[in-house]
Amino acid sequence: MKVQLPQLLWYGNTTLEIDLPDDWDVEFCPMRGAQRPPLTLAQMEAAIFDPIDSPPIRRIARGKRSAVIVFDDMTRPTQTYELAPIVLKELEAAGIEADAITFVCALGTHGALTQHELRKKLGTTIVERYRVFNHNPYENCISLGTTRYGTPVMINREVMSAEVKIGIGCVTAHAQTGFSGGGKLLLPGVAHIDAITHYHLDVVRQAPETTGLGKFENNIMRANIAEAARMVGLDFKIEVLFNGRGLITDVFAGRLESAFARAVETAKAHYATDPRPRGKRLVVANAFAKANEMTIAAGVGMRALADLSGTVVVIANAPEGQVVHYLLGRFGRDYGGRQYPVTTIPPGVDLVIMASHLDKTFGDWFANPEAITWTRNWKQTRDLLQPRFGPGTPVAVIPNATMQYFDR
Repeated sequence: MKVQLPQLLWYGNTTLEIDLPDDWDVEFCPMRGAQRPPLTLAQMEAAIFDPIDSPPIRRIARGKRSAVIVFDDMTRPTQTYELAPIVLKELEAAGIEADAITFVCALGTHGALTQHELRKKLGTTIVERYRVFNHNPYENCISLGTTRYGTPVMINREVMSAEVKIGIGCVTAHAQTGFSGGGKLLLPGVAHIDAITHYHLDVVRQAPETTGLGKFENNIMRANIAEAARMVGLDFKIEVLFNGRGLITDVFAGRLESAFARAVETAKAHYATDPRPRGKRLVVANAFAKANEMTIAAGVGMRALADLSGTVVVIANAPEGQVVHYLLGRFGRDYGGRQYPVTTIPPGVDLVIMASHLDKTFGDWFANPEAITWTRNWKQTRDLLQPRFGPGTPVAVIPNATMQYFDR
């Protein structure tokens, strides 16, 4: 059996073909929206020009002197280079000069983007014409107060100094907040390390049962984010969804709360896995959209195993390696950021990671990376697996294991 998988989103968006033994019982488990066609630029523009519960950008910006556009980083598939020019036309139509418009990359505690990466994300014209800044979670943040959950809301100074604040981000399934998007672009996106730490550690402890992949209603982390976002006062938000190739299928634009709510309602069905894999002995989880955060794919793959016992193969073709993460990452042989180690490979799970661009620290988000078996290509991976699994082995292939989720 041959299966086509997407790979290398930011490096040509190509296809990897894997072949599985014909006598295995293979179930292909895509997200429901995998085959939806991408929007045209005209359709994206129409959605932004006709916003949800909000005046158009040019009316919001009329009479204002400065603007900031906050955008997500290379761990998200958002093609900001398609969306940002539409926003810029609106801002300039309102009379805001190019020199008064800045871009801030909402890194949270991820490592800064290089100019090469910013060109991929924003396009060469924007990088050459506008000032683009990486968020620094350790410096230059302004205190706005404290949420009811105790999080000190400290936000990037460049963002808070702008008279018009616009966000461009995406909604996908998320391992903690249920779904990404909304105010998450602000907290943790452009927040101080102390705010980010409190949000990830202290807030979760108050109601851990409300958090998790696809768990959105009553999620305490989401409620905390929403309160922080209201304190920031974002003027306009653009949310996008993706198909199985990481291309934009939906744009929801307007007032932050309203656009996000509409996006999540669509996302619940769009990213749901169908068929939902259960009781597998072997799972192949492709970390396509966020290959540089491949631990997400490992977690999704483990959920498809019988009794959390079996083999998970994560395909993580990430030429840039795993994202630098100042909160979760390891920064020495046995120590790391404030939330390190974030996870451990369970004893019943045999984790195989197929990484063409391997480095020694590739598995260091796990506390026990020594438990990982490494391969470099599919032939090597198949040669490893085939002697272990006989005819009739129940296998699941999850093509977008960093975007999709299992509908409860």
